[in-house]
Amino acid sequence: MARPVVHFEITGRDPAALHRWFGELFAWDFDEPSTVAEGISDPGTYHFTAPEGGIPGGVAGGPGYTPGTLFYVAVDDVEAALARAEELGGRRVFGPAAAPSGLVVGHLADPEGNVVGLAALPG
Repeated sequence: MARPVVHFEITGRDPAALHRWFGELFAWDFDEPSTVAEGISDPGTYHFTAPEGGIPGGVAGGPGYTPGTLFYVAVDDVEAALARAEELGGRRVFGPAAAPSGLVVGHLADPEGNVVGLAALPG
């Protein structure tokens, strides 16, 4: 079964400024800050948005985070997907790590260095 893209993430050094900028540019509304897996964003800076007709995403980060964008693909088991990526010549970048919600995430790099997120829903 093909795995769908289920989430996007935009990370920067000044998340509050990014929330304002993307809100103005694309008319995105953001939820209250959410607690996510450690290593994804500074506490209190991760805000979700769910643009009508699009996939949900988050804008986050903090002073120690490298600016970037990422998309997440749904998988059943993040650890197994990371291991498979390594078998195929990719590398593990981050994770697996669990959020308080039970969501498990990880990041891999493909053989050319592109970073892709993985997400497994709880249960």
